[in-house]
Amino acid sequence: MDAVRLILTSRRALLGGADAAEMLAEVWQAQALAQAIGSRLAVSGPPELRGEALGLTELAGRGCGVLDPPELDPKDLRAAQLTALDDARETLLCLGSLLGEVGMALVGMASAAADETTYWQCMEAIDAADESRDRVLEMLRKLAAREEMLPGNGSESSPSGAL
Repeated sequence: MDAVRLILTSRRALLGGADAAEMLAEVWQAQALAQAIGSRLAVSGPPELRGEALGLTELAGRGCGVLDPPELDPKDLRAAQLTALDDARETLLCLGSLLGEVGMALVGMASAAADETTYWQCMEAIDAADESRDRVLEMLRKLAAREEMLPGNGSESSPSGAL
């Protein structure tokens, strides 16, 4: 399935989460999906994104690692359903939004946590989601810089400082 469709499915599921356990499962799913997308970009994405994509893979993996893994049937694991990443820019835009929503959901769960363990899991997961989102934003900046350098995009203007 295409990355953007999986991200949109995760966003809907995150918004529809009913209780803390379900929300934490959706957060885990979103982080696992970010990890899979990072891995895919690191292997077959634009060369200038590969370092940041590896970092995203690592950070999103940390986000999964701090949470208890949900009991999922393997067919329900969204990250395993990733088969296509057609448009890196669109994927990264959607993933950045998902990671922002993950962070907001985690803040809500942390503030309502009934126990210290859940609170600290949420805090660690917030850090991972925030750092993952920073990697996504950096990849978007690199893609924008790449597009500016392509012929026909106005990059043939006079050298800076010339009148």
